[in-house]
Amino acid sequence: MADPDIELLVAWRAGDRQAGGTLLDRHFAAVRRFFRTKVGDDHEDLVQRTFTRCVEVQVRFRAEGSFRSYLFAIAHNVLREHLRVRRRDARVEPDSESVADLGLPGPSTFAAARREQQLLLQALRRLPINDQIVLELFYWESMTSAEISAVLDLPDATIRTRLRSARQRLRGFIDELARDVRERQSTIDGFDHWVGELREHLG
Repeated sequence: MADPDIELLVAWRAGDRQAGGTLLDRHFAAVRRFFRTKVGDDHEDLVQRTFTRCVEVQVRFRAEGSFRSYLFAIAHNVLREHLRVRRRDARVEPDSESVADLGLPGPSTFAAARREQQLLLQALRRLPINDQIVLELFYWESMTSAEISAVLDLPDATIRTRLRSARQRLRGFIDELARDVRERQSTIDGFDHWVGELREHLG
């Protein structure tokens, strides 16, 4: 089956600007989610930067993988640059540091969200940045480990191992952050539901 993203990309490169707009619009909400959980209300500039860069460098994409992996790889680079600037060019360790460690704000709109959604988001933001990215791309964007490996430039086997360990870490943070047993159990038992609700809230 032909990849509709690649078909749009081919048309874009052939001069069809509307096809390019359709392609970018298709992935706008996902890229916006990517940044909102990490930089909160400061996400708009990073979203714009990602799509601007995509327009500038789309000729480099060889269509050997999925277009969205390529787009998220750009978003990942934009995020790393943003974190480095915040640290004043000091090294950021995405395999060990979280956005909570770096003092980055979460989405302000979550004050009114269900407690389970808040708990899940807080737990995600305590994970090492790359673990957070792996889980969000897997659960929210339904990306395969191979696609995620292209985003983070890591072997597929490493991504699969990281998925397992990140799930365990996430559950540990939920245990720590829950105010009582009922809240903890509600979040864990309804994990798939709350993951979906959180995605919709962010979208």
